[in-house]
Amino acid sequence: MKIAVIGGGPGGYIAAIKAAMLGAEVTVIEKHRVGGTCLNVGCIPTKALLASSAMLAGIREAESFGIKIDGNIASDFSAIMARKDKIVDQLIAGIEFLFDKREIQLVNGFGKLVDKNTIEVTKEDGTIEIVNADKIILANGSVPVVPPVFPYDKKVIITSDEVLGLEKQPESLLIIGGGVIGSEIGQFFRTIGTEVTIIERGEHVLSFEDKDVAKQLQRQFKKDKIKVMADVGVDKLEIVDNKAVATLSNGKQITTEMALVAVGRKPNLANSGVQEIGIELTERGKVKVDEYLQTNIEGIYAIGDLIDTAMLAHVASKEGMVAVENAMGASKKVNYAAVPRCVYTEPEVSGVGKTEKQLQAEGVEYHVGQFDFRALGKAQAIGHIQGFVKVMADHDDKIIGASIVGPHATDLLTELSLAVGLGLTVEQVGDIIHAHPSLSEGLMEALHDVHGECCHAAPKLVKA
Repeated sequence: MKIAVIGGGPGGYIAAIKAAMLGAEVTVIEKHRVGGTCLNVGCIPTKALLASSAMLAGIREAESFGIKIDGNIASDFSAIMARKDKIVDQLIAGIEFLFDKREIQLVNGFGKLVDKNTIEVTKEDGTIEIVNADKIILANGSVPVVPPVFPYDKKVIITSDEVLGLEKQPESLLIIGGGVIGSEIGQFFRTIGTEVTIIERGEHVLSFEDKDVAKQLQRQFKKDKIKVMADVGVDKLEIVDNKAVATLSNGKQITTEMALVAVGRKPNLANSGVQEIGIELTERGKVKVDEYLQTNIEGIYAIGDLIDTAMLAHVASKEGMVAVENAMGASKKVNYAAVPRCVYTEPEVSGVGKTEKQLQAEGVEYHVGQFDFRALGKAQAIGHIQGFVKVMADHDDKIIGASIVGPHATDLLTELSLAVGLGLTVEQVGDIIHAHPSLSEGLMEALHDVHGECCHAAPKLVKA
């Protein structure tokens, strides 16, 4: 069977490798470099930059650990960006190596659907190549949303596509949008010395998360001297004397060297041929698929940021594997109940399943357990005590949601993701012995707290 994948991001390249493993003849069509947004201008480069700023922050705190460091401590923006580029290049080479070993054909160019079995690829030199396939996986990914009234010039008014390739560190940066991208990029630049202001239309940064979770991050932002303005929007954005000038909905005006627009992303469907061949879209402009990730046209599947699921690399990868298996004759579905949410700020923020505000909005009865990291010996020893673990359980004691904000929150989440995905109960997971001293004890203590059985917490007051 011939399978063609349009897009070489974390959904597309995983789909291609899985298809090759299952015996298909595979072609991947990618306009730029394999790895997609995640590897080139998203997850990986951002984490590389955050690793540099975390190292700088750690050195500044060395004296509190009994380590004396003499001399000037400063960041080197060019060196930081070069390190980031090296990491990205190595990972891209790794994917290309896997393609080669799996005999996956990579066609560089822009792919456009002609019909259910044909893709027209326009290469950089303008030549056309036709790719024929029995089944097609659409993994086109997404692009940043920029309101049309913003003068997006890619120099003063930029998106995440440009910010990760800057050659010079800006003295000041306005970030429009306090989501994951805005929060991570904002903290990186502030740590290395840029003046940062974050504008968030919602009640708080990371608007999807519960208020108590976001409050922990905003507390750190205040310590970092990141200015956060919530419950306010940007009515007007201009470029004046090569500066970004934003007029806010509260009447205030802010002038910065650059403005980063981080208000969301949308499916990359321009000139894709999707609508021309009759593939249905949702009201939100996303590709409509069934529970097996197949579009309304038999043999064409869509995954990742194109469809109405969480716009996360790990979700796209899972969908890529499932879509290919179904294209090859299986009938598999993705379990979306336990999708991890991860933010790599300091402190880290992670979550899985339902949030408290979702449960309250849905009128679901639930019980909650919580434990602060400051009460853990390991957290005290490593000097990272901010944050907590919060676990939500339904009336049957099944774990239906969790939030972690604190040290290594994104790594600690896996245990609770497994619990939510498998429908385990608070008692089942809480009964497991957790290593001491470790940060994972915070999970155990929060689970015990659901039933008021946490030994390392003061007894809860019961009103008469």
